[in-house]
Amino acid sequence: MTTKEDAPIRILAADDHPLLREGIAALIASQPDMRLVAEVSTGREAIEAFRRVRPDVTLMDLQMPEMGGIDALIAIRGEAPAAKVIVLTTYGGDALAQRALKAGAHAYILKGLVRKELLDTIRAVHNGLKRIDPDVATQLAYHMGNEGLSPREIEVLSLVAAGNSNKLVATQLGITEDTVKAHLKSIMAKLGANDRTHAVTLALSRGMIQL
Repeated sequence: MTTKEDAPIRILAADDHPLLREGIAALIASQPDMRLVAEVSTGREAIEAFRRVRPDVTLMDLQMPEMGGIDALIAIRGEAPAAKVIVLTTYGGDALAQRALKAGAHAYILKGLVRKELLDTIRAVHNGLKRIDPDVATQLAYHMGNEGLSPREIEVLSLVAAGNSNKLVATQLGITEDTVKAHLKSIMAKLGANDRTHAVTLALSRGMIQL
């Protein structure tokens, strides 16, 4: 008779890249103490699959169509506060990691390290531990206490990153051009940026905005 202790860890994988899901499936298939019970490609599908299969551990990509991983994570943890979620991402920025951890992620792994670290991280999270990539942890510590960008500043910078002029940003947000300039001045001060292009680069690297 199989007891709860020796039953395999049931895993849900949510990622919109088929090759990565195949790699994860192959890794898990090689482990006698794990079983992949569902795989999906969008955040919305992740929520539906979680409800259906109630996995022990969920692997969640952050950038997916329809609904991103953080929104899916918030929804899942809202329904099941004990849900254990491991974030898989190509983004090592501190701001994105902070959002994921605040939303309830138990671990944060960069996709380039999946083959090396995923299996141990699944076991650790299943046993109630938390894991975060050391480089990301260093960034989090470095920026701790720094003032973050406001939602409006993120909107402004995202539109600037998309190639919009101050005038176009003002039109799209329904604010004046002077207000846009004031937001950009504040953004550059908070990020320590020399100009708007530098601000975009820094914000992208830290995961504050995505193209």
